Amino acid sequence: MNAVLLSLVMISCLAKGMANRVYVHPFSLFSFDNISCEVIQSKDPKPLETIDHLTPLQDSIQPDPRPGTGPEILKNLTQRTAVLAELQNFLGLRMYQNLSRKQEHANVLLSPYNAFGALVTLHLGASKKTAVHYQALLGLNWDSGKTDCVYLIDAHTVLRTLQAINSLIDGPRDELRTLVWTFVRSDADLSKDFVRGMQEFSDASFVRAVDFSQPKEAEAQVNSFIQKTSDSKIKSLFTDINQTTDLLFASSVHFKGNWGTAFQPEVTTMQDFKVDETSTVKVPLMTHTGNYMHLNDPGRKCSVVKLSLSKRTYMLLVLPHEGARLQDIENQLLTNVISTWNNHLKKRYLELSLPKFSMTAVTDLRSVLSDMAVEKYLLGSDASFERLSRKKNFTVDKVFNKVIFEMTEEGAKVQNKSEDDERVPLKVTVNRPFFFAIVEGNSNAILMLGKIRNPTV
Repeated sequence: MNAVLLSLVMISCLAKGMANRVYVHPFSLFSFDNISCEVIQSKDPKPLETIDHLTPLQDSIQPDPRPGTGPEILKNLTQRTAVLAELQNFLGLRMYQNLSRKQEHANVLLSPYNAFGALVTLHLGASKKTAVHYQALLGLNWDSGKTDCVYLIDAHTVLRTLQAINSLIDGPRDELRTLVWTFVRSDADLSKDFVRGMQEFSDASFVRAVDFSQPKEAEAQVNSFIQKTSDSKIKSLFTDINQTTDLLFASSVHFKGNWGTAFQPEVTTMQDFKVDETSTVKVPLMTHTGNYMHLNDPGRKCSVVKLSLSKRTYMLLVLPHEGARLQDIENQLLTNVISTWNNHLKKRYLELSLPKFSMTAVTDLRSVLSDMAVEKYLLGSDASFERLSRKKNFTVDKVFNKVIFEMTEEGAKVQNKSEDDERVPLKVTVNRPFFFAIVEGNSNAILMLGKIRNPTV
């Protein structure tokens, strides 16, 4: 999809999502105060500020130190978080659909929040020409109408707004934690602006210099470092490192949540889960009887249940009707579909049974962008990262997003078992492949998107 068409689609979706507000183009919310059209071919008036002596990989596993002062308070923060949530949701659903089509018969997990933040961070190192391609994909581009100059966003404002969305998650029972790693060849420097962006995007960040002249040894050292600094939650992330590697980038987001109302362990039973037309597996199905927000959508042939995780965060669970294909429902997923479901939910008394599940997944961002036909402009042959390092022809070689999702049977409260005993509940049994989204309800930002084809995998 070219930049013009993508911008039109994005503006249409945002206009629907903000029907009750005066429309403001996203670029104007995230641009510099004194915006000017920057000539593509011109050199920046100031030399690139870099960190010339990066910490060697072997020297420390402690997170990089952070600036002592707190982050700048953003103006119009509520409007910024609402608009940015729409943008990351739109891109996240596009990326999820590409992943799901490619992995039709497998479990899939993606964090739109993590993927969006990684792309904005990489934007900080891109040349002006490459930065425009990033902005088009992110929905933040403003066409100058000229071929020789561009308008650039303030990526730091975008990243601080993402962190503001994270801070809306009202833990400690629910938590979203982000880690970022950058590994740079030992004879190169790295942009201070890029490092600052890593810190704004993450809860902890690590920049390390690596000797890639012995690729196998470097690969083992890098993977060991990530394992140690992720509490052993991430293992063997990078493979096929070679001597010409300039930079490896990885981000991890870990969501650890609890249900708003506890399931009842005494009624958890082993039951059949229908993986496909010919096979089933035995899984523990948790059960809870109580009031839920529920919707039957006959047009899309699915049932939707909203499960509270905390005051603001919730799971939207989508179960295809018997005989309906999950893929057909996923193909219709757009931000307005999810918001329509959410707006039409009604309180129902349900006996809800669903599998215990936790998930982890690794997304190769280059592969996903290649499937979307934009990789060569963002990371490949047509991309330039002259704002990332003073080293000539500097490349971003690998970019991975790791997503970890954990839930338990426990909840913030236990419902009185005597309540509503006389009512007959509607039974909703999640015993076949389903889709889910984890949403921060204040901004409506989608934190996680996933499908479960087989809970035992």
